[in-house]
Amino acid sequence: MLTHNLGYPRIGRHRELKNACERYWAGQSGAEELAAAGMELRKAHWQAQQQAGIDLIPCNDFSFYDQILDMTLALGAIPPRYAQLAAGPERYFAMARGYQKDGIDIIAMEMTKWFDTNYHYIVPEFSRAQNFRPDPSKVIGELAEAKALGIGAKPVLIGPVSYLLLGKEKEPGFHRMELLEGLLPVYSDLLKALHQAGADLVQIDEPFLALDLDDLTRAAYRCAFARIRDAVPELKVILATYFEALRDNVTLAAGLPVHALHLDLVRAPEQLDPLLAVIPRGLSLSLGLVDGRNIWRNDLSVSLGVVERAVTALGEQRVMVAPSCSLLHVPYDCTMEDDAELLPVQIRSWLAFASQKLDEVSAIASLSAKQGQADRGRRLAENRGVIESRRGSALIHKPQVKARVEAVTAQDLRRESPFAIRQRKQQQALKLPLFPTTTIGSFPQTAQIRKLRSQLSRGKLCETAYCAALEHEIEQAIRFQEEIGMDLLVHGEFERNDMVQYFGEQLEGCCFTQNGWVQSFGSRCVRPPVIYGDVERKGPMTLRWSRFAQSLTGKPVKGMLTGPVTMLQWSFVRDDQPRRDTAMQIALAIRDEASDLEKGGLAAIQIDEPAFREGLPLRRSDRDAYLQWAVDSFRLATSSVRDETQIHTHMCYSEFNDIIVNIAAMDADVITIETSRSQMELLQAFKDFQYPNQIGPGVYDIHSPRIPSCEEMLELLERALQSVPKERLWVNPDCGLKTRGWEETRAALANMMAAARRLREMHA
Repeated sequence: MLTHNLGYPRIGRHRELKNACERYWAGQSGAEELAAAGMELRKAHWQAQQQAGIDLIPCNDFSFYDQILDMTLALGAIPPRYAQLAAGPERYFAMARGYQKDGIDIIAMEMTKWFDTNYHYIVPEFSRAQNFRPDPSKVIGELAEAKALGIGAKPVLIGPVSYLLLGKEKEPGFHRMELLEGLLPVYSDLLKALHQAGADLVQIDEPFLALDLDDLTRAAYRCAFARIRDAVPELKVILATYFEALRDNVTLAAGLPVHALHLDLVRAPEQLDPLLAVIPRGLSLSLGLVDGRNIWRNDLSVSLGVVERAVTALGEQRVMVAPSCSLLHVPYDCTMEDDAELLPVQIRSWLAFASQKLDEVSAIASLSAKQGQADRGRRLAENRGVIESRRGSALIHKPQVKARVEAVTAQDLRRESPFAIRQRKQQQALKLPLFPTTTIGSFPQTAQIRKLRSQLSRGKLCETAYCAALEHEIEQAIRFQEEIGMDLLVHGEFERNDMVQYFGEQLEGCCFTQNGWVQSFGSRCVRPPVIYGDVERKGPMTLRWSRFAQSLTGKPVKGMLTGPVTMLQWSFVRDDQPRRDTAMQIALAIRDEASDLEKGGLAAIQIDEPAFREGLPLRRSDRDAYLQWAVDSFRLATSSVRDETQIHTHMCYSEFNDIIVNIAAMDADVITIETSRSQMELLQAFKDFQYPNQIGPGVYDIHSPRIPSCEEMLELLERALQSVPKERLWVNPDCGLKTRGWEETRAALANMMAAARRLREMHA
């Protein structure tokens, strides 16, 4: 029975990729040093998988920024605006981050969420006359690297249908699936090049096969994989699906001419039997039994039962064992966690990171084989002890928290008055001008601020000195905002390591890791909280800093909180109760914090929900239940404040058309959204729906180092006015400014304020 892995974390055990990329971007190293860092990481990752006993080890799953961006280059689908830049890292990163240098000013490609994860991918751009041209250099090069190390690597490609569906038409009048006929010869050329380079097996990822499909897309799948088989009949294809069940696509997937089909049996264990009922004689099956999205230990007895069912139906030679999806979404190695205060020893024993998950894959395969039977009883007893330890632990259950959730009523989910009444009261209280300006919350987290936090955690700086230093940073941020004329101020969030981690550290039922980093996008890495039990607030979490900031100015300051759905989505969440229950527990904690902020003198409170759409189930039939509790949890968090207190929320990198009714049901007074990369296209949903509340469409892409001009932002605002009445339009960046430097932040915000002033003059 073969074992294989769909993909490996690429940032490095100690975030070496982040450091290498950021040194390159800062001009502190060159392309050769960057390439060498990538080669070292790939070598370490391949060898780690080899040592874990994985038979089929992926290559081409490594990326300096994003695997879909890499595929765009491999297919020659580079947008024309980047043609003026030489091929290589400069053009590659310009596509991801934008470019502003030597008189050249190019915006970045759009970025959005990878299905229902917190990973972001770079969205391919398509035109009606799109030309594709193969460039196999990366995938061939990495295959050669692996072979030189004695690794019989399995190249990984995103499939042609999913690649098109992940992209976006940049001109009207055609559908991107019309490009399939021109794309398939390029895929065939890539596969031929791989086969000539020594690959005898390739993994092709088609996650859309597990989503709702129309007849046109089903036909596209049949056409695409028939052409792939005919182009290189000797090349074996593992077709990988994940994140959902095949459901009504089971017959389609089973009928495609591939060597093996991979199923995510963690997210959708129920899909195995329907597939076994229709699987053809020549098709092998890859069982995704180890969770690639969460960090809890595998229940080996359950997994072995699944393997036995598959082997009984197909025979051992036609069954493979794997994680449910790429391990990109989990940290590296539990053994790197040795701080028992951060991560208690008992809780750590319940966890499995990428390294442990590979061991679990190998264990499932070996314990299923005849030669593994002698060790089976001991391994299962050891595993059962861990599972039972977690299930019965007193750390997990708090009766008072469960009782409070059960006591929530419909009245707890409603503000005192409708929006129209609240808006009048808030205007009287805040006295904001036309086109009010604000930022999303954070200001640059400089090296000095990170150093202060590190010194505090290592005991090299006392609490008093740390607080004094942060108060100085907050005062500087307030004075800067006053100086440029900002209307609704923020304190800058200098005390926060991360918008989720900061709150998780102050909630019962959550714990943290030292080195549990995962990639969000590019060099951006996060350490998700581990929500292991019932969640309860220990005490005020943000009041001290927000109240201090408000004491420095006569202008209103926003309190800044993270919403319950985002806390849920961006954490490793317990899997022993419904996600809805955990979300409502978090909502009650945020509700208490919002009430404290209001009592502390804050007239505006922002409760961010950037992950609201991310949590949306991938199948339409499953969405209503999620949207009900997701909206309820937000309203529970926000409905304890008076009409005069203005509630803001923020969402980013999402399409809103299919959930605009639910966004309106959240009933936030102001919603800010990311729109600059899409050139305000996302506002069409709000216009068509006639969204009733206030909107702040972002005019400044904070994920790019380029500084937009006043004229550029003014043009975006004028486009926004075609969708949003002037009385309800706010002016703000796309997202928080934490990752930017102060020099570019000052310049960009000054331009934004100039654009707002000019807009006021035009519409006075």
